[in-house]
Amino acid sequence: MTPTTAPAGTVPPGPADPVDMAAMRADPLAFVTRMNREYGDLTSHLGDGERVYMLHRPDLARHVLKDNVARYTKVNTPDDAMLRPLLGNGLLTSDGEEWARQRRLCAPAFRRTAVTTFDGIITDETHALLDRWRSAAAPGTALPVDHHLTSLTLAILTRAVLGVDLGAAGEGFGRAVDAANLFMGHYVPDPDPDPQDTALRRKGYVQARSFLQLVARTVIAARRTSGPAASQAHGTLMDTMIGELGDVELRDQVLTLIMAGHETTAKALTWTLYLLDRHPAEADLIRAELDRVLGGRTPTAADVPALVHCRRAIDEAMRLYPPVWLISRRATGPDVIDGYDIPAGALVCVSQWVLHRHPDHWERPEDYVPARFTGPDLPSHLYLPFGGGERTCIGRHFALFEATLVLATLLQAVDLALEPGFPVEPEALVTLRPRHGMRMTVTPR
Repeated sequence: MTPTTAPAGTVPPGPADPVDMAAMRADPLAFVTRMNREYGDLTSHLGDGERVYMLHRPDLARHVLKDNVARYTKVNTPDDAMLRPLLGNGLLTSDGEEWARQRRLCAPAFRRTAVTTFDGIITDETHALLDRWRSAAAPGTALPVDHHLTSLTLAILTRAVLGVDLGAAGEGFGRAVDAANLFMGHYVPDPDPDPQDTALRRKGYVQARSFLQLVARTVIAARRTSGPAASQAHGTLMDTMIGELGDVELRDQVLTLIMAGHETTAKALTWTLYLLDRHPAEADLIRAELDRVLGGRTPTAADVPALVHCRRAIDEAMRLYPPVWLISRRATGPDVIDGYDIPAGALVCVSQWVLHRHPDHWERPEDYVPARFTGPDLPSHLYLPFGGGERTCIGRHFALFEATLVLATLLQAVDLALEPGFPVEPEALVTLRPRHGMRMTVTPR
């Protein structure tokens, strides 16, 4: 698409008056959707005293996230403001050469060839979850599946990548993550419209941050004490980081890896199970595939390429409910996007929620159609469940490999169905979460 040049001084279309920030914060998904539907693929609005530019077309997203990445930074963005107080200067929040150094350090642990060696850990932990489900309640009892999946992916991540078993601390870690997200995901304006509610959430956040940092320090101390596991002859990423990083940077990296490495996968699995329950024909395709490929045995890395229906189900769930729903950047210098001048310091945002449901790029965009991932490759930067450009999530191969094996192991053993009448509503916090959780009945196949 060839851009036109807008008259000097003009701004992209958008509402004439400053937006109602309270209404926007109450339903940010509706806000970003409305901006695109009413004003087009490059929009702007005034909010909290600054003009915000929103990009709703894949080539525009690519311009900021990849082609012109040197002119944009995460520093002083809403993403940065939410994450830095908790994660410090880890891989998600660092920038420039420091980020590149951290990325090089972590990259070998997340290569395709490395993550396939984690298949036994993934299926062992999933079988342990199935055992807990069998002993916790009678068949057909509704359970908080979203919480259990968070604990599962946390256990897998810490064992596989860090070489440490959190044990019972995993449950507390999951609750702390919930408290931290609840506070970080709700921006508090000045003046605060509800100071009592904010104070309560802030107290929960401070307690959660202290607990999470304690867990990170405990994980590091445990690994230092035990040394590399005999079963992992080449060591883990934790062993590499212990040898390369100082105490503060090591803590920040461990906490970043734990937070980023487990929660998005848990949310992707939660939404996948929900959508498969709503679309039983798709679930039947997966079960037939599991019976044909596995014949009742535990899946391994070698089976993953044949589990095509499992993978498509996950891909499509992440299209409709992308774990990260918004990316923000600051322009470090002036730029031109689609003919409009973007001033230095401007806040520029890309919403996966909008891109993944854009009617110009997807047929039946609101429907769950895993088969759409059967065809040719999608246009660059249309589908961004793991971000885009050079800052694409370092753990994307691990996340997809893990999610496929977990889904296969679970659906081979049990049927999951949403509790009758249970409300399901997406809530856009740091990640896209089910606002009320996800209670599902678990019945042996």
